[in-house]
Amino acid sequence: MTSLWHDTSSRAPSAGGSLPEHAQLVVVGAGITGLTTALLAQRAGVDVLVLEGRHLGAAATGNTTAKVSLLQGTILSAIRAHHDDDAVRAYVQANAAGQQQVHELMDELGVAYQREAAYTYVNHDSGISTLEKEYDAASAAGLPVLWAETTELPYRTGGAIRLADQLQMDPVELLEALHRAFVDAGGRVVEGVRVTGLGLRSDTVQTTYGVVRAPHVVLATGAPILDRGGHFTRLVAERSYALAFRVPDGGPAVPDGMYLAADSPSRSLRYAPHDDGRLLLVGGNGHEVGREPDTQRRVDELVSWTEEHWPGAVLTHQWSAQDYAAENQLPIVQSLPGGSGIQVATGFHKWGMSNGPAAAIAMVAHVTGEAEPSWRAEMRRRVPGVRDLAEATRAGTKVGFHAVRGWTGALAPFGSSAPAPGEGHVHREGASVVATSNVDGRVCSVSGICTHLGGILQWNAAETSWDCPLHGSRFAADGTLLEGMATKDLSQVDD
Repeated sequence: MTSLWHDTSSRAPSAGGSLPEHAQLVVVGAGITGLTTALLAQRAGVDVLVLEGRHLGAAATGNTTAKVSLLQGTILSAIRAHHDDDAVRAYVQANAAGQQQVHELMDELGVAYQREAAYTYVNHDSGISTLEKEYDAASAAGLPVLWAETTELPYRTGGAIRLADQLQMDPVELLEALHRAFVDAGGRVVEGVRVTGLGLRSDTVQTTYGVVRAPHVVLATGAPILDRGGHFTRLVAERSYALAFRVPDGGPAVPDGMYLAADSPSRSLRYAPHDDGRLLLVGGNGHEVGREPDTQRRVDELVSWTEEHWPGAVLTHQWSAQDYAAENQLPIVQSLPGGSGIQVATGFHKWGMSNGPAAAIAMVAHVTGEAEPSWRAEMRRRVPGVRDLAEATRAGTKVGFHAVRGWTGALAPFGSSAPAPGEGHVHREGASVVATSNVDGRVCSVSGICTHLGGILQWNAAETSWDCPLHGSRFAADGTLLEGMATKDLSQVDD
């Protein structure tokens, strides 16, 4: 499943290189958060090293639909349900700062982008109250949202609100430009190296290539790879799917604007400029990682829905992305306990293209000793309330349920036959829990236990991967770590 953005990129991932012994700042992760942090810090006179486990944009940024919008579905009303209006305003101010930072960098670096209106809509009349809450929250935060009398969608909606002059782009093109600018400024990037641990106060960064010493570390890895802050208890990992279609002439056109449904069916729509016109991007059908027994059905439903509303649409690309949401709806941007040298940025709730650069601004200020933005102080003082703790408890209960169910299922022996092509199963072999898959004619057996906190893995047929239902770590069929809080591959099991 290769995203449109990666498929149209001409950049080849660089081979791993030797690590320096020292850096002032080590940034872990080469997505929008990591590379923006690295570039801003390098330009501020900090000696920065970026470490990336796979390649630029391998995780969320390279697989996003790349909307940089301050109207974000129903996020603002969700925050308002947990906090006061000051928190909502601070969140909007942070995202506005992140959006402005991205805009300025794209102008400077020559990255193409489009200005479009963002819409939050509902499919059914019964959803109007949801829109009213988001409209009220956005207005209270100072956003000039309007009720949209019409949309360009080829199907009826129950209503929509609109915010003009938002941004969209090719996120991989942006990452490549940030990478070039960072290297030109004297920064260093090493791809294909995985961080496996940190010293108590961040002065040692342990990797698969050796140790680097640095007084400051930024973990820009989607979800923190250290459990020191207990973030795994506050985050829910979700995967969602995206498709690109070529739409024929003579039927419904690919609409202008960026659209997000606030009710079911969940749909995200935008266009992408392409050599022969525009491609239609359709996203949605998200689910918690490792907890959906039929992931391919989710993809098939998106395809069928698109073909229904854009007859003759031809699928060109199919991919997915992983995002993390915190129980109180606000991003987590903070230093880890045990010293101020390690900072984390997570919980962007699918809106990392503006939240990530905002986090970068705040984290670089911390590294350089500059005054933090006022919105950072307002958001940082928010502690989980009763409602947040209740949601965290519910999330923890679900984790416990999936842990027990996974181990109960893993105790049952499985037949000796290999899985069908494209399938995988977890079973017991003696005292071992084994995950066996059949992908592209290769039958592969690996440990069925997640290397993070011991969850039993579930097969993801849509992406031919092993996914952990506890905290969202994912592994390729051959056991290679793809993303999440784990830091180690799955061990191989001899045939």
